[in-house]
Amino acid sequence: MLRAFGRLLGVQRRNGPWSLFNSAGPAQRFTTCPELRHKQMPQRPKPPPEDEIEESFLKGSGPGGQKINKTNSAVQLKHKPTGIVIKCQATRSRDQNRKIARDLLAAKVDILVNGDKSRAAILEVTKKKKADSAAKKRRRKYRSLEEEAEAAKIEPQIEAESGTGAAGTGPKQILHDEVYPL
Repeated sequence: MLRAFGRLLGVQRRNGPWSLFNSAGPAQRFTTCPELRHKQMPQRPKPPPEDEIEESFLKGSGPGGQKINKTNSAVQLKHKPTGIVIKCQATRSRDQNRKIARDLLAAKVDILVNGDKSRAAILEVTKKKKADSAAKKRRRKYRSLEEEAEAAKIEPQIEAESGTGAAGTGPKQILHDEVYPL
């Protein structure tokens, strides 16, 4: 009965709990809250035009063996208008190093031109917000645990000070009073 009613409403069971599916397939999710929508990050900056770049190839150094030491696979780019120099030796391939160096140069020029509105600055602010939020969450969690522990410590102390709970009697008074049979 439930399955027949569910089919009429468009509810199906697919290897798990009941969920709403449309004819296209996956479950739809609706939100009216703008805060829950995913914020788009700024696009990656485009490399400067080739006429603004002075490119040279250098012999690499460091780990990578003989191949790195004897071939000119390291790339050095100089941005003529700003004077920014980038050297890249991330891989053993000259073509990959050229692409990586251009991306790094584009990011550096973006930071210089746009400042706080650059992609790198926005990413840094976003990461800092996430880290601060996580730290705040950790503090909140352990603060509540500490408060519970302190409350548990305080309750036995209050009972010990008041004695057995009789009005106006303390632990010393109970020791000096007579004990009456029940």
